[in-house]
Amino acid sequence: MEMLVPPWLESLLSAAFFTICPRHREAPRSECNMFCLDCNTDSFCFYCRSTQHKDHPVIQIRRSSYHDVVRVAEIQKVLDISGVQTYVINSARVLFLNERPQPKSSTSKGVSHLCEICGRSLLDPFRFCSLGCKLVGIKNSGDTNFNLSTKNEEIRDGMARRLPLKEEEELREGSQQDMYKSTPIPPHSTSRRRKGIPHRAPLGP
Repeated sequence: MEMLVPPWLESLLSAAFFTICPRHREAPRSECNMFCLDCNTDSFCFYCRSTQHKDHPVIQIRRSSYHDVVRVAEIQKVLDISGVQTYVINSARVLFLNERPQPKSSTSKGVSHLCEICGRSLLDPFRFCSLGCKLVGIKNSGDTNFNLSTKNEEIRDGMARRLPLKEEEELREGSQQDMYKSTPIPPHSTSRRRKGIPHRAPLGP
């Protein structure tokens, strides 16, 4: 199992994110939304990374519809994510860390693609809805893995699909100040109108 699953993955999937860092409680970016692959401990905030994990491989967790997600561009550098459904949220391609509850109003009837573990409906012909479900699939059958050395490229740029509008929202990154951009003030004009310029009467013949 050690060869199929990296030692830090289960800690990542069970970690609690977006809690307030006890060391930097009063700081503006105190939400714990980062995870260190070397230390393999609890989540931590922006300031902890600067002081304790400066040169370590760190993954940043985002949030969509109250569920933890990670950008594909980050996680695919350390994991084979083939077989896991991806989505595009606000122009960022992401995947979910863990299984999400299936909406009560939805039904599997007429759905072509379902997660092999939790039965959640999928948009594309993938096997799993999340990293957590792929982990369970590996433990159950062992016919897939997270090892990059044996990666089978199943995720293509055209396969990522958008979430339903009600689930599509801005990804939270722990710092809300980055979500609001100030409107630039237009520069003042340097030209001034001259007033009271006398006009000479035309010269006579």
